Amino acid sequence: MRRLPVADPGVPESRSATRFLLWLGRRARRTVVVAVLLAIVWMWCQALVPAIVGRAVDAAVAGSGRGLLGWGLLLFGFGMVQALTGISRHRFAVTNWLGAAFRTVQVVLRQANVLGSALPRRMDAGEVVAIGTSDITHIGGAVEITARGIGALLAVITVTGLLLYTSVSLGLVVLLGVPVMMLVVGVLIPPLHHRQRDYRERQGRLTGRAADLVSGLRVLRGVGGEATVAAHYRAESRALGEAGVRTARVESLLESAQALLPGVFLVLVTWMGARFAVTGRITVGQLVAFYAYAAFLVAPLRQLTEAIDKITRGHVSGRRVVAMLGERTDLPVAEVPVPLPVGDLEDPGSGVRVTPGRLTAIAASAPADAARIADRLGRYADGATLGGVPLAAAALSEVRQRILVSDNESRLFSGRLRSDLDPYRRDVLLEALTTADATDIVAALPEGVDTVVTGAGRSFSGGQQQRLRLARALIADPDTLILVEPTNAVDAWTEARIADRLRVARLGRTTVICTSSPLLLSHADQVWYVEHGRVVATGQHTELLETVPGYARLVGREEKA
Repeated sequence: MRRLPVADPGVPESRSATRFLLWLGRRARRTVVVAVLLAIVWMWCQALVPAIVGRAVDAAVAGSGRGLLGWGLLLFGFGMVQALTGISRHRFAVTNWLGAAFRTVQVVLRQANVLGSALPRRMDAGEVVAIGTSDITHIGGAVEITARGIGALLAVITVTGLLLYTSVSLGLVVLLGVPVMMLVVGVLIPPLHHRQRDYRERQGRLTGRAADLVSGLRVLRGVGGEATVAAHYRAESRALGEAGVRTARVESLLESAQALLPGVFLVLVTWMGARFAVTGRITVGQLVAFYAYAAFLVAPLRQLTEAIDKITRGHVSGRRVVAMLGERTDLPVAEVPVPLPVGDLEDPGSGVRVTPGRLTAIAASAPADAARIADRLGRYADGATLGGVPLAAAALSEVRQRILVSDNESRLFSGRLRSDLDPYRRDVLLEALTTADATDIVAALPEGVDTVVTGAGRSFSGGQQQRLRLARALIADPDTLILVEPTNAVDAWTEARIADRLRVARLGRTTVICTSSPLLLSHADQVWYVEHGRVVATGQHTELLETVPGYARLVGREEKA
């Protein structure tokens, strides 16, 4: 069985929700095909059991012991095949469900990385959260139900053929009754589709509003707007509840139709079979078989209606995923990306040049200028080059892999601290925590790095969050690490320890620090001093202190602070 998630999810088909679901099926075609074949054998064995039981009953009525034994052994064999194929089918069904869900998460996360800072402007946070919670469940269900749906359809066709062979009248009842039931269920699907879509949209907006409310709660309390925003949230919550009730009404009708219509069908076939048995048109064994057929048909018919329901839900969720995949970043994307060479990372707009393998510092009289330079060097804005090749000419994914920008806008994630800091490289966790002087933070937690962090790490102080973010960036270990004011929220003693350890930890690798801290600047191989967005001087920290008055004033203010 394939290990999940797969290393490469592939390039998704994002022209429509239907195409996206079909793409998921094609990417897992091996397991999907096996699941379909197993479902066909599984349902086909169940479809033939009533015929075997009927023959066994006729053999018993006729007093044929050998016939009864033969049909009994055949029934046992079919039961064994049914059991084995049923277990295997379920295993492959779960694999298909998980595979579709994981693959959806992977392409969505990849798209989120591509959108980067443009994501909050393109989509509400609630929309993204809804994809990772409810939508992947429905998309996985739509792929999983394919096997059972096809098996159920072939089972109905098999039973219809057997009934037509034995009794044309009963066969016609099945042949005409199944489409009628599917038509009734189909009438309920469009309004359900519409109401589910409306509910999903409202749910996404409300989730985003809740995230905004929590993150800005202190500000709201400060300006006295808490009650007003809470009232708006309650109104939207009530509207969401009403939309959920409207959706549930249609869902309840669909559930009732799935139970009632096959039951009515069962009664009709049983009644007709009993009349035929009384008049001698069919044998007692055939009557038993007809009753078993009618009872058996309830399951495949219900699975067919379930397939329609799940595919509809998957289509609704697929629309949200396709909408996100269709969003584009603010940055232009190279049509034919070129590979990035190894060389100097330069920002022509400011004149900053970063030499590979060295610790470079950028000190700007206006901190915003340093942040803009960091954005260009990390290609959150265009303008920088690497080895003479514009970053805009390369694939954004390669840029993100080779150059990491860590600033104070980055947040910790809720969940276990270990999974946030070190999801893949656990061997370097302690080393990174030591470099960031964050071992005391972890030691004070109830379960250490396995402690569950809530509220996106807001329970930590500003300095603690900063040190944990630094540890996370060090664990990522990119070719080029750009740190924006990594120590402005810690005390001088902690900053001194971080400065000493950071140089050793990143020895031989390219590191850029945007800072005005003399403790960090004194450890840099080269410092670029920027005024009004342009480099005015470069050299080592001690040289600039003696020769550049503006630099001396900037660093002096920091020392006094």
